[in-house]
Amino acid sequence: MKKSLVFIIVATIGLAGGYALDQYLQKPDAGTEKVASQDSKAKTRHRVEFVLKDTDDKLRNINEWDGQVILLNFWATWCPPCRKEMPAFVRLYEKYKDKGFTIIGVAIDEKQAVVDFIDPMGVDYPVLIGDKDGLNLTRDYGNRIGVLPYTVIINRKGEIVEEIRHELTYKQTEALILPLL
Repeated sequence: MKKSLVFIIVATIGLAGGYALDQYLQKPDAGTEKVASQDSKAKTRHRVEFVLKDTDDKLRNINEWDGQVILLNFWATWCPPCRKEMPAFVRLYEKYKDKGFTIIGVAIDEKQAVVDFIDPMGVDYPVLIGDKDGLNLTRDYGNRIGVLPYTVIINRKGEIVEEIRHELTYKQTEALILPLL
């Protein structure tokens, strides 16, 4: 009886803490950390170079998109907020890809799960398979606690200008990228 009571108390505290963290991260401004702006005197962070395979097993280097505004989105098929924001990303990519904007999706998942998910969704921007290495890459980009979705906005100079640790809407994302195009 005593062990059961201790277990229930510990589980309740854990759930309450997880709920509180989730609510904090879901606030529009929470988890959004401005890394640098044109007016900022803070040191600018540059993107981290990486190479991952795409869904066709072709090695892709982030350098391929030099000179473009990049929305680098870390996601997984099993992540509900990731799945929810993806249709907005598809629409934004179609609307702005001819203006020097690209989205690079890094799936923290196995290849077949990713292919099975993106094909019906109509995702036509580059999707790379991060699998287990993708988690380390999210940390390299500032995702210290490993939340998903995690999105980084990179300007045309390769500077990280935004880090977002929550689901993005179409309007929020458009407001982030338009000043950079």
